[in-house]
Amino acid sequence: MSARRRLLLPLGLLACSGMASAQVQLNGMLGARSALLLIDGRPRTLEIGASVAGVKLLGLEDGRATVEVDGRRQVLVLGAQPGRVLGSQAGPAATPQIVMPMGPGGHFTTMGLINGQTTSFLIDTGATSVAISQMEAEKLGLRYMYGQRIVTQTANGVVPAFRLQLSSIRIADIEVHDVEAIVIPGQLGHVLLGNSFLNRFQMRRDNEQMTLELRH
Repeated sequence: MSARRRLLLPLGLLACSGMASAQVQLNGMLGARSALLLIDGRPRTLEIGASVAGVKLLGLEDGRATVEVDGRRQVLVLGAQPGRVLGSQAGPAATPQIVMPMGPGGHFTTMGLINGQTTSFLIDTGATSVAISQMEAEKLGLRYMYGQRIVTQTANGVVPAFRLQLSSIRIADIEVHDVEAIVIPGQLGHVLLGNSFLNRFQMRRDNEQMTLELRH
């Protein structure tokens, strides 16, 4: 596939900051020094270190772009479903929120970090804990073999698993700590965000949008 065709793929993550949030999407990469971004729906080509419309491109690596929006860093990932965070700049009484539009298949997905490592998440209100495949856990550097050995019920029946505590889960500007997770055999398309994470939030669904509001 040519570089020109790759730039037309609908790829990216949405980055926002404060009340007047800039919507920034990574739409392609031009070699190792430049990226094609959509900023509030307008295509912009930026070299590393350059700024436009309040967005600065800080770096490019392995299909990811690090940008700075209004003094806040965001990591944009090729292939991610959009997600938005509305931070406390909206007012002194405002509560941080994660806002996710519905993706293909009616699922709500987004990119984020587990213990500082990038991964993709899918909301699963039917899961008791955050669920991670062994393959993904190894990529994230989790020492799950030192966790508690348990058995758990999955769509494929009862399987052995490991229970552990994650130091942190971060989605854009919201980070929660000490989140229970289980690591199960096989491969999942995403890390499942179960209730050990979701219980930290008030959840609200408005048509094709999911809002997670951090509990005080």
